[in-house]
Amino acid sequence: MSILTPTASVRDQSKRIVAIDVLRGIAFIAMASYHFTWDLEFFGYTDPGLTAFGWWEIYARCIASTFLFLVGVSLYLAHGRQIRWSGFWKRFAMVAGAAIAISVVTRIAMPDGFIFFGILHEIALASLLGLAFLRLPALLTLAVAALVVAAPVYLRFEAFDRPWLWWVGLSAINPRSNDYVPLFPWFGAVLSGIATAKFASTSGVRARLASLAPGRWANPLVFVSRHSLTFYLIHQPLLIGCVWLFSQVMPAKVETPQVNFLKTCQLSCEQSRGSKFCSSYCGCMLDTLEGEASLDRLYNNNDQTAEWRAHLGDLVRMCTASTDIKMEEGAK
Repeated sequence: MSILTPTASVRDQSKRIVAIDVLRGIAFIAMASYHFTWDLEFFGYTDPGLTAFGWWEIYARCIASTFLFLVGVSLYLAHGRQIRWSGFWKRFAMVAGAAIAISVVTRIAMPDGFIFFGILHEIALASLLGLAFLRLPALLTLAVAALVVAAPVYLRFEAFDRPWLWWVGLSAINPRSNDYVPLFPWFGAVLSGIATAKFASTSGVRARLASLAPGRWANPLVFVSRHSLTFYLIHQPLLIGCVWLFSQVMPAKVETPQVNFLKTCQLSCEQSRGSKFCSSYCGCMLDTLEGEASLDRLYNNNDQTAEWRAHLGDLVRMCTASTDIKMEEGAK
């Protein structure tokens, strides 16, 4: 059963819109490729932090946005004229149950980064909230979507820095999780899908999409799309299992925490500063953390206290200032 499409959501009257299945299938293949790269990083075959920055980060955001956009499209196609409550609650229960199962399993396997509000949690909540927008004008829905997306950029509050409020997405700092997809800004993608489906239905685009008939090349993508919940739940355990088996034969080179820190810091820093600056800055951060014996605390604990975050902020400002001075002196 599809986690993104209610039972009758991709039908134009009596005909299924295969183009939506194809798009969803492509998104799933892209998701699997990202997760496989994440698995390689997790087992040490790539540099630490590879999938968290740069093009890989953009790639992950595009994949998640596509899934949630299709949630909105499917929600409107299924219930835009009349909400089919029995089908809706059946699908909601399946998605919510799978989300809870993922939280339980990751809590046991990876307690420092377990998934407490990931993509399935967001899909379940967004589907429920999205019902309130099915009858609203498309332009109004699109305007609300823009506000939801913009909210985390301008509205961040320390009052939301509590575990029971992390799902909102407006905390001053994002919590540590291997899959964090909070309500803000991601609900905006669902609302965009609802608005787009409304426009498509009134403009005739929906009918034209329903008439498209992709060739046999699309069959694997359609199959994945129509069994999306199963695919989502089993693909990552299978990929992790394959990489683990490979690691038993050809284990990755084990790096020291210091080397891993420098690689991650350099990669993160270079998103906004030059390579030379980042090399000096990261060396300063490592020396300082080792000098106060807090490098292990940075790596081994999911410390979200205001005191620790403030201390890290002080270290960042100190090393940034000292590196800027060093760079200026070197330029003279």
